Amino acid sequence: MKVAFTAIMSACFFLTGHLNAEAQTAPTTPSAEITAAAVWQPPQEIFAKASKVCQIGAGPESFSACYMNQLTAQGEPPEAARFTRWLYDHFDQNVGIMTAFKSYGTVDAAQVLFPLRANDNYGLLLVNGEPSILDVDDLQKLDRKGMDANPMFQSIKRKFPKTDLWPGDRSGNAPWPRVDNLPSGGKRFVVSYPLINGCHACQSVGLARFGWDFDAKGKFLQVVYIPTPPPPKLTRPARPQPPESSPPMSQQNAR
Repeated sequence: MKVAFTAIMSACFFLTGHLNAEAQTAPTTPSAEITAAAVWQPPQEIFAKASKVCQIGAGPESFSACYMNQLTAQGEPPEAARFTRWLYDHFDQNVGIMTAFKSYGTVDAAQVLFPLRANDNYGLLLVNGEPSILDVDDLQKLDRKGMDANPMFQSIKRKFPKTDLWPGDRSGNAPWPRVDNLPSGGKRFVVSYPLINGCHACQSVGLARFGWDFDAKGKFLQVVYIPTPPPPKLTRPARPQPPESSPPMSQQNAR
């Protein structure tokens, strides 16, 4: 009986330890919905400090886990920290900090800083709908067929054959989309994207606009292309060169 009791107690201690470990690594979730309470605008030196600590030695943690712990240690508010960890678990394991929030009713928008990205450190997310998070720069979701078939886009493509869509600049104080009401009672978030002829740093040749549609309950429906005229400088006819002016009369008389 004593051996059996010892075995049972050992199993209980093992199970308790296992459950505690799971609790420590379980995905965190924000409050019922994402709100402006999770906004945090940290001083820039925090990022350098966090990187330095984790580069020296993250221990058994991944660099990202170490980095998030360092943000918390250096003053990230609890609600902001919960959002950062929830985002990491639900958004392709990207460390993100919400720097601004705007409420639109059933679906809202969050500007997020991704300090570990090499490029495009800011993103714009549509949150609190169904699904709970959508990245407007997920180019795979855009209506590329609708854009490619549009005559205005085709005219740009003929002149600049390497033209393609790129993620937009979501930094600054006004990253927000235009929001239109749909006849069905839902909302359309109109987002602009740069058209670039070649590489990331190559010539910008215009903008493309797409509408992210949600029904009245906040369920995501589709993304539609919104025909966008090319910039006037691309459609304006070439200015005719003025004819050579005749020499002044005094010069003609001198001949």
